[in-house]
Amino acid sequence: MTPVASGAAPDAGIDGSGTPRARCVLAPNPSPMTLDGTNTWLIAEPGSAAAIVVDPGPEDEGHLRRVRSIASDAGQRVSRILLTHGHRDHSAGARRLAELTGAPVLALDPAQRLGTEGLGPGDVVSAAGCEVRVIATPGHTADSVSLLLAADGAVLTGDTVLGRGTTVIARDGSLGDYLGSLDRLRSLADSAALSVLLPGHGPLLRQPAATLDYYIAHRAARLAEVQDALAAGCTSPADIVARVYSAVDRGLWPYAQWSVRAQLAYLAERGLLPEPDGQAL
Repeated sequence: MTPVASGAAPDAGIDGSGTPRARCVLAPNPSPMTLDGTNTWLIAEPGSAAAIVVDPGPEDEGHLRRVRSIASDAGQRVSRILLTHGHRDHSAGARRLAELTGAPVLALDPAQRLGTEGLGPGDVVSAAGCEVRVIATPGHTADSVSLLLAADGAVLTGDTVLGRGTTVIARDGSLGDYLGSLDRLRSLADSAALSVLLPGHGPLLRQPAATLDYYIAHRAARLAEVQDALAAGCTSPADIVARVYSAVDRGLWPYAQWSVRAQLAYLAERGLLPEPDGQAL
């Protein structure tokens, strides 16, 4: 991710913020890559005896017990644990939370599951009085999904869209897939009349369409900058990062190289990489 403004005004709060059916429980793992920490989401219809946990976060005993306690204090037992993707800042606590609650873990990647249930594009998880629809949003990682909570006009985006800045394309991600996912979410913003995005890091976003328009424009601008860097003679991801991401904290440059490699792969797939003499391949 890079610390750039999205153009959409975020809520001031993070921990405890949310919607009528989704509440954020902030994990204590802040860093340049996780912003304020991982947003664990508790989802339940008001008055329900059960709750869904989305992205339990790191394997932090205090955080996981707090998640369980918040549900218990509301008269709810955790009946499902869902993962937006397998990165450890979202998933490492899943097994321990399952031990604490007896709930299965559902994920797109079978390696991340505990129990017989998975998550597939278009699946609907009916639990805690809610319906949560699985939206395929690969790109940040190959196994990334977003979760539509239509009753609140909300989408839980994991790392596909962040509350601040933009996300990286991880080693197993794909820029082509990511651009398709952004387009899919942008269409959903209109068709489902979305009112809020609930990200995996950072504050929630009350202008889904504007945020997604920014993300799409940002990716196009970055691609153009990478092409300009190639035309200027940059030959390695490190050289391109130094030119294109010069305003970004140098501590994030190794992660920016992930995105640059994904951008180069995207251009190569479309025959848009220059040959040494400047001619397109």
